[in-house]
Amino acid sequence: MGGIEAHSWHLCRGLAARGHEVTLLAAGDSDAGVPLYSVVERHYDSHMPWHSYRETPELTAYLDRAYGDALDVLGSGRFDVVHNNGLHRFPPRFARRDRMPMVTTLHVPPFDVLKRAVDDGVAPWHAYTVTSQRQMHSWWGDAPPDAARVVSNGIDMGDWPYQPQGNGEAVWVGRITRTKAPHLAVEAARIAGRQLTLFGSIEDRDYFEEDLRPLLGQGVRYGGHLEQTELAAEIGRGSVFVFTPLWDEPFGLVAVEAMACGLPVAGIDRGAVAEVVGGAGCLSRSEAPEDLAAAIDDAARVPRPIPRSRVERRFTMDRMLDGYEAAYCDVIAAQGAEWSDPDFERFKLPPRSVAAE
Repeated sequence: MGGIEAHSWHLCRGLAARGHEVTLLAAGDSDAGVPLYSVVERHYDSHMPWHSYRETPELTAYLDRAYGDALDVLGSGRFDVVHNNGLHRFPPRFARRDRMPMVTTLHVPPFDVLKRAVDDGVAPWHAYTVTSQRQMHSWWGDAPPDAARVVSNGIDMGDWPYQPQGNGEAVWVGRITRTKAPHLAVEAARIAGRQLTLFGSIEDRDYFEEDLRPLLGQGVRYGGHLEQTELAAEIGRGSVFVFTPLWDEPFGLVAVEAMACGLPVAGIDRGAVAEVVGGAGCLSRSEAPEDLAAAIDDAARVPRPIPRSRVERRFTMDRMLDGYEAAYCDVIAAQGAEWSDPDFERFKLPPRSVAAE
């Protein structure tokens, strides 16, 4: 569905390939590739779409029950270390309270509920990873905790084959939602005189129907939500990748995937975009379509080996797994550390009772 889901899918398989025994706690309809413990029957977005249910009591209660069940399993003593890839407030506090070695990967900018839980969860046996230096600063400013570190997202280079020649067209990939702003990509591509194909899941149906569908045609088409192999082939045929985040972008996995295929990136300079793209494209410092169109023209002149080489150096699956394995070793070694915890009393609850917060 999106970057976190793709990250989880590859993480499970990558760790298993390295000989780790991996159990995935997730929805029962997940394609785990490893033993799966089902905390809910099916992914909540199938019947409680996030864009309709976000911050509602119904979705909050549903996820609280699911994570309460997950804490029971995590507290069973079956696991040496937990990799928390979710965005819920329970696991960080659980890790601190129960001395559970845990690595929490923060995939998003801070928001109030999660930020409080993250601060509450600081302990020697609980490491936090972020995907970029920009995201590190977004979470903690100039004073990150000792256990925080950057582990950039990585991809399997074989999944995103390099194509030495493009067809002159532009490509956009992402979740179809306002914060990803495919409408800006359309406007800029038209100004630049380039055909554009949009790919991705429609997360916000109202936005797609009201804002995006009227823009289709005249050199712009929606190519659907494709499986990875087909999507890589479609991306590789393009000549420039358009990246239009309108939020504090923590990383930008879709940009890295396109770069691996040989596409330079024309993007909006938000969050970690400049840190990820580097010299493999050109960025606009404003959201004006005219400025983004100029970035498209400039980026299209970047030789295709440059983006591919940048991914090979910085954003491979092996580099990511090396970073996580180092973090696992550190938190396991710290489990028995002497540590004065004046706030420990407020965490002395059985795992299931946390769900009553």
